[in-house]
Amino acid sequence: MKTEFDVRSYPKNRICLKTKALLLSTIFVIAFQLNVLAQEQAVIIVNDTILPVNLDEVIVIANYKNALEHRAQNKPLSTLDEYLESSKKLNMIKRGAYAWEPVLNDMSSERLTVSIDGMRIFGACTDKMDPITSYVDVSNLNDIHVASGQQGAEHGATIGGSIDLRLEKSNFKPTGWVGSFETGFESNNASRIIGGELNYSNDNFYIDSDVIFRKADNYVAGGGEEVNYSQFEKYNLSTNAGFKIDNDKKLLASFIFDEARDVGYPALPMDVSLARAFIGSVSYIQPKFIGALSDWDSKVYANSITHIMDDSKRPDVPIRMDMPGWSDTYGYYSQAKLKLEKHAFLFKIDGFYNRSLAEMTMYPNDPNENEMFMLTWPDVRTLNSGLYAEDIFDLNEGTLKISSRITVQGFTIADEFGLNSLRIFYPTMPQRQTRFLKSFSSLYATKMAKADVKLGLSYGDRAPSVSEGFGFYLFNSFDNHDYIGDPNLENEKSLEGNVSFLFPFKNFKLNLEGNYFHTMDYIIGEVSPDLSVMTIGADGVKIYKNLEYANLYNVSVDGTYQITPGFSWNGFISYHRGQDQDNINLPFISPFAYRSSVQYVKGSFSGNIAMNGAAEQVNFNPSYGEDRTKAYTIFSVSLGKTLSISDNSLYLKTGVENIFDTNYSTYADWKNIPRMGRNIFLTCSYTIN
Repeated sequence: MKTEFDVRSYPKNRICLKTKALLLSTIFVIAFQLNVLAQEQAVIIVNDTILPVNLDEVIVIANYKNALEHRAQNKPLSTLDEYLESSKKLNMIKRGAYAWEPVLNDMSSERLTVSIDGMRIFGACTDKMDPITSYVDVSNLNDIHVASGQQGAEHGATIGGSIDLRLEKSNFKPTGWVGSFETGFESNNASRIIGGELNYSNDNFYIDSDVIFRKADNYVAGGGEEVNYSQFEKYNLSTNAGFKIDNDKKLLASFIFDEARDVGYPALPMDVSLARAFIGSVSYIQPKFIGALSDWDSKVYANSITHIMDDSKRPDVPIRMDMPGWSDTYGYYSQAKLKLEKHAFLFKIDGFYNRSLAEMTMYPNDPNENEMFMLTWPDVRTLNSGLYAEDIFDLNEGTLKISSRITVQGFTIADEFGLNSLRIFYPTMPQRQTRFLKSFSSLYATKMAKADVKLGLSYGDRAPSVSEGFGFYLFNSFDNHDYIGDPNLENEKSLEGNVSFLFPFKNFKLNLEGNYFHTMDYIIGEVSPDLSVMTIGADGVKIYKNLEYANLYNVSVDGTYQITPGFSWNGFISYHRGQDQDNINLPFISPFAYRSSVQYVKGSFSGNIAMNGAAEQVNFNPSYGEDRTKAYTIFSVSLGKTLSISDNSLYLKTGVENIFDTNYSTYADWKNIPRMGRNIFLTCSYTIN
């Protein structure tokens, strides 16, 4: 029997609050990775006797202050999405040319913690068209820390890991005034990039500012096919400052304004007319704290996001609609370190308050019919408070890192209309609920005769996201279903095991990594045949449910060979698998993938020849909209040169991406949207010292 209900009109002038286990043989094949010189393993070094302990990767942003990375980076003015995709650990779900969604350990937004300089931020789009990474630019950032699994629990409750986008700061270096001007052009989509930085720093004060503008037309796929609705325009302005109150007391502040307009999403039925973010923070840092406690670092922050979807530029839509969303977050954290003999402790308290609201207004073609309105996110208020602690313990023969997080998270539905809409499906659902989250992680590192070895075991859980718990008829164009949240979902829980072996030779390094996630109460949408669709043309309605369990595991091999002081050969391969308790494939699991590059950097000249590709996707799931994506291999080349002009420098770089104009799409390209064809780029950076 179908469940029917009326959608009533809603006041337009209301004030909206922005508010199995399975084993496979490991494949040992060595290929070589693009941009390894621009990426490096992060380390936590307590003293000379303690081994580095973590499972992090650091993606270094190629700005003018990092000259080596600037030369090594294939395209210095690439988008942040392209930087992230060059990572060994990350993949990206692509819905267009802008705002790709990061995927870590084959897990996306809900299972990750994404932050900017430790600040929690949440997107305002029910269709995930505005991941947090879309609200910053490479011009803002110094590096990106990617932590796998519970190694990322320092930044919040997580299953898959964390991504922390760390802002660039002068940090009281006595450089005086330093400025730069950067511009770039790309042939395929006529992308125009222009930006600049102006910074001042001395021993007691610094202020950094930068601005960048990007505008691109529709891109062309391999073979000459124009991909309509792939244009975008983006402005980004950032400033941060620091002042020494005393020799060992620092007051820091930062502010980011980001706005994107006229953003097309060719893989989706709607585009974005506006995506705007205000992000600000104030920090206090004091190296000496209380007694043996040191490195006290505290921050308060606030951010506000507005996101507006519309279909006004799409022809022949069944019904016109607007879908605005708002997300406001206010938060804090305070942390300090304690060193006692062979122990190095970190203690951190943090919390945030988030308001998420999204609505949809449908305009009938008949002007005599009433507009229809519903809340797709019913003004959900989330209050989260957490305590994190870790201990890095020197065991002489190795190092043991133990960490734990305890979190209390409460949800409240503030809008009565939204609450009553959900009560159609869940009559007894409360307006408020509280969840307790916990994690525990252990990681042991030791040096053997010919290898550095790390072994880890951890447990963590997470609460359902706003969409999973309280979403109301959210249309997913990938599988063509409407989705409804379930406030009675169990917390998702995961047991994780990981291992890595690093073999350091004189001119060659080989690193093998593997991890395994056994996730209980895995949250995913399941078809509910008794419900009627809301979206015209949808195939059905899915409700988020808990599976008994799901298993995911990843294996990777990467290597670096320094052929000569100037020549290096780098590479990376990976294999991923994900299934539920019935051996059914999970969606968005990467096939066998590989990268290889030869790079030359000497003096003022640099060059790079790169290859990347993937095998055919055979482990797909049609019930989630997936099909068999074809294998592909792409080649690229770039050349760079630095010229000295008086005391200043001019850096030029040009290159060709997808040299053979291959038409291809990856497993992560929404509805098989093809990727960009041959693209010639030119970037120019002028630095004034």
